[in-house]
Amino acid sequence: MPHLTRAIVVGAVAALVVGCATGTRAPRASGASADTVRVLAYNIHHGEGMDEVVDLQRLAALIRDLDPDLVALQEVDSVTTRTDAVDQAAALGRHTALEHVFGAFMAYQGGAYGMALLSRWPISESSNFRLPDGAEPRTALSATVTSPTTGQRLRFVGIHFYRTDEERLAQATSLEAHLGRGGIPTILAGDFNSLPGSTVMTHLARSWRVVAKGDNRFTFPSFAPEREIDFVLLRPADRFEVLNQRVIDEPVASDHRPVVVDLVVRH
Repeated sequence: MPHLTRAIVVGAVAALVVGCATGTRAPRASGASADTVRVLAYNIHHGEGMDEVVDLQRLAALIRDLDPDLVALQEVDSVTTRTDAVDQAAALGRHTALEHVFGAFMAYQGGAYGMALLSRWPISESSNFRLPDGAEPRTALSATVTSPTTGQRLRFVGIHFYRTDEERLAQATSLEAHLGRGGIPTILAGDFNSLPGSTVMTHLARSWRVVAKGDNRFTFPSFAPEREIDFVLLRPADRFEVLNQRVIDEPVASDHRPVVVDLVVRH
């Protein structure tokens, strides 16, 4: 990818801000029977944009503009050499005023590499469950969050499956066994590295609702997206209503595009 000029970057970010400003958030559900929640799934490429600049402030501004309640971030560094020893999950939590948890896949360059969850809803507990290894170790990062308006509890799980179909299917199968059936409503979000209709997504669709994106569904690569590999899944389906979904036209801040889904969650 040719190196971008600063003018192109500034223009892209300005266009994003305008685009986000025109988007409307569905009204938050009132009363004690339901909550409205906005979910963001985003592979942030350790904060490095397509301009080869590591810029967490840019990512934080994007997250603030999108105004999510729950955020699943993939490819997150924690005090590694390549990203100047910054605890990226903590920094993004601080810059967005959201709670954060980090889940390490593996030790890397003096720190760790993995995923993060951010939440506007209070986090009561979290865990980082080891999945079967692929070319790199993998985990599922789970947090139990509680609605500040209704007291309803949700389980929010971030994943980043990798690398071959066989490895990803083993990871998906292990995750399902770990989560079990029943329990509180669960949102599974992240980079599945799997296409619609693939073995992995077909397997998951048997017990999860895969939120459909419509015509504008491609999430990778960010500049000229041609693959849909980032998803939000829901279980049980009858506890959720999808109000809105969109893939954000943001080509610079990462090599993936963000996915936003607005949901109603019923008791």
